[in-house]
Amino acid sequence: MEHAIYLVTLVGTALIVAAAFSSLIAFRFGAPLLLLFLCIGLATGVDGLGIEFDNARLAYFAGSLALAIILFDSGFGTPLNALRQAAGPALSLATIGVMLTTGIFGVAAFYLLNLSWLESSLLGAAVASTDAAAVFFLLRAGEIHLRERVRSTLEVESGTNDPIAIFLTITLVEIIAAHANPEANVLATNLAIGFLINMGLGAVIGVLGGMAIVRLVDRLNLDHGLLPIFVLTLSLMVFAAAGAVGGSGFLAVYLAGLVAGNSDIRAVTILKRFQDGMSWLAQIIMFLILGLFATPSQFPAILVPAILLGLFLIFVARPLAVWLCLIPFRLPRPEVAFVSWVGLRGAVSILLAITPLLGGLANGRLIFNVAFIIVLVSLVVQGWTVGPLARRLGLIVPARLGPLDKVELELPGSAHHELLAYRVAPGSPVARGERIPRWARPSLVLRDGRSMRFQDMGRLTAGDQVYIFVPDRYPRLLDKLFASRAVVDPEDADFFGAFPVDPARFAAELEAAYAPGLTEAEQKLTVAALVTERLGGTAEYADRVMIGPIELIVRDVDEKGRITGLGLSFEPTAPVARVPVFLSAGEIADRIAAFIRNWRKPAQTQAAESEPNEAAAAESVAQKAATES
Repeated sequence: MEHAIYLVTLVGTALIVAAAFSSLIAFRFGAPLLLLFLCIGLATGVDGLGIEFDNARLAYFAGSLALAIILFDSGFGTPLNALRQAAGPALSLATIGVMLTTGIFGVAAFYLLNLSWLESSLLGAAVASTDAAAVFFLLRAGEIHLRERVRSTLEVESGTNDPIAIFLTITLVEIIAAHANPEANVLATNLAIGFLINMGLGAVIGVLGGMAIVRLVDRLNLDHGLLPIFVLTLSLMVFAAAGAVGGSGFLAVYLAGLVAGNSDIRAVTILKRFQDGMSWLAQIIMFLILGLFATPSQFPAILVPAILLGLFLIFVARPLAVWLCLIPFRLPRPEVAFVSWVGLRGAVSILLAITPLLGGLANGRLIFNVAFIIVLVSLVVQGWTVGPLARRLGLIVPARLGPLDKVELELPGSAHHELLAYRVAPGSPVARGERIPRWARPSLVLRDGRSMRFQDMGRLTAGDQVYIFVPDRYPRLLDKLFASRAVVDPEDADFFGAFPVDPARFAAELEAAYAPGLTEAEQKLTVAALVTERLGGTAEYADRVMIGPIELIVRDVDEKGRITGLGLSFEPTAPVARVPVFLSAGEIADRIAAFIRNWRKPAQTQAAESEPNEAAAAESVAQKAATES
């Protein structure tokens, strides 16, 4: 017995170490990290090294706990400004998009796999949610700086679409297992009521749980070593409490993290570091267990239809669902195309595919195997192309900051102050003589192994290490002061235009200088207001607007989203991607109006041409009548 314990521990830790080392390969070659984790699990399973693991209930339990930890960390790291910026498109994708994907994919599964309609819809629900962990790992590994709007949309969608997909999957499993009456009106009513109760309870418990976590952390004087474990345990309590009363535990734990992460919670730096490590561990464990649970020797029998379904999901179901959801929003076509492509399926889809086995469905193993192959197809096809596609669509923007060496230190007993340690980078503003603002209090400088007071050091030089007391939620101005020059400087004409434009000047000056064809109302606006209006009400860093012969480029925005820097170019300086599909509502209306105008124009022209002919014919008839008389 004791020998078995040591053997299981050795094998388990060896798998985790192998998965951790595989991340080095992923960072080096940009490979999808989830694919490596799954492959390690497959290689050590029953068809590989021979480790037998066929406990569906244990796999689902471990995967659910791991997913809860990942969702709490995802919510904790999502800022409210990202939620506000992308709430509309992301929530539309997370609700309507999941349902549309389920329905569209279910039709293809019905004809390719000869399953029933409910079983086909069940498979569609299992693979309907996206896995953002793989996407943003690839973006970090490739040092890809996406537009904030696109990144925020993908982040919020990934954190909120899992509960919807889980609800649909479990509901369909229960309906199939109970042989429920499949009448459309009864099924739709039950689904609607169950959905509202499930999501409503999850949302309420999640918000209240997040507020309780913040309150308890501030009230209890726990040791810093115990505090992260306490918060993690409370988050799992929120997850379990919501599920126990019939709510969505996954939505609850995500919202609890969102509330806690955007409040003035104590020891936020320690919590972020701990949760980041726990999230990595949860991902590794979940992917390894799901890889071990699979049986690759069963794949060849359904390999061809499963691959075809994976390609159908990538090229038809997901793009069509995304386009239909984003029609009401004024998103550029390249952004819609990128969001539709970055719909990687991951561990959540495999986890949901276990539920038919738990429900005892006759085709449960078939559904699981097909879902597993679809995830592999998605990771292989889409996982390698995220970076190149972002560059091709012109969604890559220059980094605002260059390399930055900063350490955030939590002060014991202080909930509203932090101690930051910066190393002065060569070429940074402070190295060039820029002053540190008054609200920041430099206390110590280390230079050549010697420590001195800031007042005695004189001008800072490259290599100095400066310790600064700042209030919590400090402005990001300090990062700009201590960062080295960015790879592409905001003043660079290659991306941001030939010369700067004052955002506070009136647009009438642009009309007088370049005659771009502005209306009288637009000429009364400031240039910043004009650009914001043309962008649909919100502007972000590196946005671009063509106005007649000139192009205005947003060089910088403040924390409230107001434009503080603009550039002007006489020709487009960024790559222009041609995307023939993914029209927005405005573009569709323009196309319809143009079609109506072009349709009426020939009729009007024909009528105008026929009038002289009719007059001539009438005159000829009149003359003939007069001659006969």
